[in-house]
Amino acid sequence: MERKASKFATFKIINICVNVGLNLYLILILKLNIEAIFIANIGASAITYLLLFPSVIQNLRFKINSDLLKSLLKFGLPYFPAGLGAILIQGIDRPILGHLTDLSTVGVYSANYKLGIFMMLFVSMFQFAWQPFFLQNEDEKNAKELFSKVFTYFALVGNVVLVLISLFISDLVKINIFGHSIIGSAYWGGLHIVPVILCGYLFYGFYVVFTAGIYIKEKSIYIPFITLGGAVINIVSNFVLIPLIGIMGAAFSTLISYLFMSVALYFVTQKFYNIKYEFLRVGKIFWGISVIAFIYYWNLDKGGLVLIYKFLLAVLFIIYIMIFVVDKQEIRVLKEKLFKSI
Repeated sequence: MERKASKFATFKIINICVNVGLNLYLILILKLNIEAIFIANIGASAITYLLLFPSVIQNLRFKINSDLLKSLLKFGLPYFPAGLGAILIQGIDRPILGHLTDLSTVGVYSANYKLGIFMMLFVSMFQFAWQPFFLQNEDEKNAKELFSKVFTYFALVGNVVLVLISLFISDLVKINIFGHSIIGSAYWGGLHIVPVILCGYLFYGFYVVFTAGIYIKEKSIYIPFITLGGAVINIVSNFVLIPLIGIMGAAFSTLISYLFMSVALYFVTQKFYNIKYEFLRVGKIFWGISVIAFIYYWNLDKGGLVLIYKFLLAVLFIIYIMIFVVDKQEIRVLKEKLFKSI
């Protein structure tokens, strides 16, 4: 295999940029919903493949390696039912919501659900870098400690994204660019579900982090059970929570599903690839988040926070993170490892 690191890194960056650009165009301009994520992924992958095609042709050999084929099928086939579970979690809430309420409610929910794209893009970009990172570093003496640090800082950055988007989303949706806004004013009444959706995608990001053990030990057989389990929980939660709290129930169903998937995958992978994650440090992050969430929702019924208070809360949260969680030496080491992996 040719190790042209800079060329490979360039293709990765192009893929990410195309993916992000397509997502923003499809959602902000064409007003597509969750299907925009799949279309953007296909488009970005197609462009990347076209760029790589000359190298593929140059190194193509028409020879079947039966042992390799069996290994690939054994690892890859479980992802087919897992994909079904993922699709259900992403889209089953709309039909259930429509069945239990009405189409206008579904419209409000769908418009605000797609604002979770900000966290989803962050998780997707992380996932793109994470898989080659842990596969390249799995044989390092301190690999498990390194992966634990990655989880901590992923949680840190993800929660900063969560706080910033949650605090300022009501201001962002009012920005009009060339006659277009993120969502129309008729849908602003559903903005309170956005932090819940963002948090759900953050838990999906934790799930992505925990997949390291699955790849390293080639235990993909567990993935469909966890993903389909998340889908079942999503369906049941929707039917239970929507009649009680409306669209917030559908949002919490997404969060609960991804929380289940991340927790289940954590316990499964710990059996064959034990990593001591820094849950105490991550807990400090979530403690700060809980304070922000309390202030946010407490003031929601009172007309919400004014802009200056939002900035103050955001700054205080970041200062809190810098004091109690961040270690500059760890960040330096992680950056060096990341650049080596690409």
